[in-house]
Amino acid sequence: MEPIYTILYVADVPKSVAFYRDLFDKEPIHASPGFGLFTLENGTAWALWQRDEVEPVVSAQPGAAEYCFAIDSREALETLAATWKGQGILVVQEPVDLDFGYTFTALDPDGHRLRPFVPAPETAAANA
Repeated sequence: MEPIYTILYVADVPKSVAFYRDLFDKEPIHASPGFGLFTLENGTAWALWQRDEVEPVVSAQPGAAEYCFAIDSREALETLAATWKGQGILVVQEPVDLDFGYTFTALDPDGHRLRPFVPAPETAAANA
């Protein structure tokens, strides 16, 4: 069993669809007032569900988890951080070396944490 679907609970689906459309540089395969869905190149799905329509009721707040994206190089990560900042995306942690790799943290419109990272060599080898 492997996760193939991520659902983010959001306050405004159309606003979040627009944010992720720009972030992923792709159109959603579904977009309605209460639900948006993207399929990503690696086969996973990224969904946005209107928070006040989720059943059972959601108790967790945005920021309780992180959504991580592997990046190929330090230079690409630094370019991505600068690009996101230029697009007005809030970067709450500048690029930094941590135990698992070189990373930064940004927030989507709802406060969900987005963490691009360049895996540390031992982490990359473990996932190969």
